[in-house]
Amino acid sequence: MTHTLSIDGRIIAADAPPYIIAELSANHNGSLENALRLIEVAKESGADAVKLQTYTPDTITIDCDKEDFQIRGGLWDGSSLYELYQQAHTPWEWHQALFAKAKELELTIFSSPFDSTAIELLEELGAPAYKIASFEAIDLALIEAAARTGKPLIISTGMANEEEIQQAIDTARAAGCQELAILHCVSGYPTPAKQYNLRTINDMHTRFDCVVGLSDHTLDNVTAITSVAMGAAIIEKHFTLDRNGGGPDDSFSLEPDELTALCRDSKTAWQALGHVNYNLTEVEKSNQVFRRSLYVIKDIKKGDKLTEDNVRSIRPGFGLPPKHLPEVLGQIAKQDIIRGTALTWHLINHKKGA
Repeated sequence: MTHTLSIDGRIIAADAPPYIIAELSANHNGSLENALRLIEVAKESGADAVKLQTYTPDTITIDCDKEDFQIRGGLWDGSSLYELYQQAHTPWEWHQALFAKAKELELTIFSSPFDSTAIELLEELGAPAYKIASFEAIDLALIEAAARTGKPLIISTGMANEEEIQQAIDTARAAGCQELAILHCVSGYPTPAKQYNLRTINDMHTRFDCVVGLSDHTLDNVTAITSVAMGAAIIEKHFTLDRNGGGPDDSFSLEPDELTALCRDSKTAWQALGHVNYNLTEVEKSNQVFRRSLYVIKDIKKGDKLTEDNVRSIRPGFGLPPKHLPEVLGQIAKQDIIRGTALTWHLINHKKGA
């Protein structure tokens, strides 16, 4: 299978700069003005795409007082699922304005649909790709519906075991998905870095034969930047205007300056990976002269022996390499050699390699 995706003409692959998805999620906090400003922040920060979540409380759960539908513990303790999603959802009537704003800024925008009606809405808006959230990775019918659009598909794998990941991939491919990526993810909000097990990314490349990235729920950028060294081609991270804004996702999201740092530093990390190289780099070439070499450190008369008292390995590097010191010691000077002279073969009675 292909190990690249293309979204709005941007190639996504391990040998391309990491593709940064700024996840808007619920961080509009019920304000269209905030949502529009977040799209501007994503563009200003250097993100490659901004991502929404497309659902309503009624498309994702039901309004029910039974214990099954109550949240116990964690960030959203005390709410029902319906209440949480009522607060967190992005109203469908906003979507057109949000897509228009991103288009105006020439910023890619797409979404995570949570049912087939969301896909229908996003198709009408011309979404260039789809993201399946971790909690929906076992909803094979949803994956199939998204794959049948023919658009690139990104699937988060939080909570999914190896078998479930493979089922999601097989479903997408069977439905015609040609451009597929999976994101290593830990579905904790937030997640301690020590639970991320980033070495899994390398294994995912081999095991699942597709583009691999990271959906990161840690509180800083270290985990995300480190993932680049493990081959992550995509980094997804929640962002907000204010971490103390009181919204459902604010507390584990990046603020604007942190998103800017992620976009900058993850690309720097990718550049630093480069390729296998044992040759001089451009910045090293001018510094060769500061390596050690053999120099005369006391005046030597013609016919005198070279000894440890009058020859040393010092900086700079215009003389013979230090490895030749054993050959040089005991040899006879062919001429007077003054202190500070770089030692070369023609100054002594010795044939190179003899």
